[in-house]
Parts: sequence; structure tokens; C-alpha cells
Amino acid sequence: MPVIPLLLTFSLALLVVAAGLASSRGDFTYVVSRPALLLKAFEAIMLIPVLTAMLVIAFLPLSPAVKAAILLMAFSPVPPLMPGKALETGGHSAYVYGLMTTGAIFALVFVPILGALAANYYHVHAQFPLAVVARNIAGGVVIPLAIGLALGRWLLKDAAPRLTRGITILAHVLLVVAAVPLLVGVWPQMMMLIGDGAAMAMALVVFAALVGGHVLGGDTIADRSSLAITASLRHPGIALALAGANHADKAVSAAALLFLVIGFLLLIPYLLLLRLLVTTEA
Repeated sequence: MPVIPLLLTFSLALLVVAAGLASSRGDFTYVVSRPALLLKAFEAIMLIPVLTAMLVIAFLPLSPAVKAAILLMAFSPVPPLMPGKALETGGHSAYVYGLMTTGAIFALVFVPILGALAANYYHVHAQFPLAVVARNIAGGVVIPLAIGLALGRWLLKDAAPRLTRGITILAHVLLVVAAVPLLVGVWPQMMMLIGDGAAMAMALVVFAALVGGHVLGGDTIADRSSLAITASLRHPGIALALAGANHADKAVSAAALLFLVIGFLLLIPYLLLLRLLVTTEA
């Protein structure tokens, strides 16, 4: 495996380790053990992004690579940066970490199913093997989460708060180190997509997920923002792995990364609006 993808995977895994360290008992089962919350999470994380992506693809003149990338990202929940972003907006940890578990389950169950249905519907030859998704979930969520829980609950319980901060800082530094050359490598392809409607199409999908998550998130702004952030940020690792499994053109990977960048850009005004709402309520 090349150094840059390996470093990116490792940095994202460290963020999950930090989440495990910072969590409390019962956090990761909070949503899956409450049917009403689980249904709302399904609607926000899977249903709204996928349906919006299909509508966008149907009505906007987009290249095949962009269409493929939008669908792949819409199919791919479990955003690795979600816990930190959601907690920063005041979300309570049980709901934030519970959504993380829920996203992992959704990915395992629905990515192969939705992929097979989409391939049949759009009459394309594509594979969405469960093994590819499972490897990403195992390496990106399950194993680092188990390490974080073991360190925080048993091995280094007293040092967990300091260790969490240190790991989080290291993860973000490594993420920047890995992301910059990765983006530079596909930058020409990404820029070619800006003017052909691709960016607008991706922004529509992200915006719909943000609004859907905010509306379905509950009675408090903190919970609404937690679900909105979870729904709008997608997992690039799963999308890129599936693109690789289907030997997709490099333009698909570039479009998937552009989708991720647009997601983060749209989060900026949303987070600013949240601060305004919180200040107004206070």
C-alpha cells in the first residue's frame, strides 16, 4: 500500500481511538438500542442522501464519473471526523458516539445492497463486495475503537483525558500531512469538474443531508447538529475502495474527494449558524 493512503487511513483510525478513549459505558449502543432514534438516523444518514443523489443524477447533465462518485459517497456513511465536529457543537457524547456505531452498521448492511440495486437500475457492471466494506469498517472503526476502549477503560484509565487530547492532535496533523499530497495529486481533475455542474450537484446532496439531519435530530440544537453533521459527511475510504474494486477511472476518485471537500465547505456556514442560534437561545 502506498505511503499516503496508509497515512490517511492511520490518521483517521487515530481519531476513532480518541473517540473510544473519551467515551463512557453505553455510549456506542445508545442509538441502536432506541428504535425511534435508529429510524430517524436511517432516514437522515441513508435515505435522504441516497434519494437526493438519485434525483440529482436524473435531472442534471453530469459525466459518468461524477454520477458514480456522487452515488458512492451517498452510499458511504461513517464519517471519521464526525465525533469531534459534533461534540464541538455541544452534542452529548452518547448520541454522538451512538451515531458513529449506527453509521458503521448502516455501511455494512446497506452499501452492498444499495450498490447491487444501483448497478441493476443503471445497467452498469459494478461490484460492491461486502468484504471491501467490512475491511474499511474493521480497519477504520472496529479495531481502533476496541483499542481506544481498552486503553480508556482498563489499561490507561487515569491518563485517558490527556491521552485523548494528544492522540487527537496527532491525528489531525497526520491527516493534513496525508490529505495535502493526495488532493494535489487529483487537483487538476477536481478543477475540471468545477465548471460542469458537478460541484453544484454535490452541494445539493450535502445540503439536503444537512437539512434532513437537522430536522430529524431531535428537540435540542445540539442533537440536531449531531445528526446533521453525521448525515452530511461521508466516508471517503469506503467510496474510494469501492471505486478501486471496480477499476474505476481516476476521475471517479477525484470527484469523490471533491464531494468530501464540498461537504466540509458547507459545514462552515452551518457551524456559524449554530453558534448564532446557541447565542440567541442563551
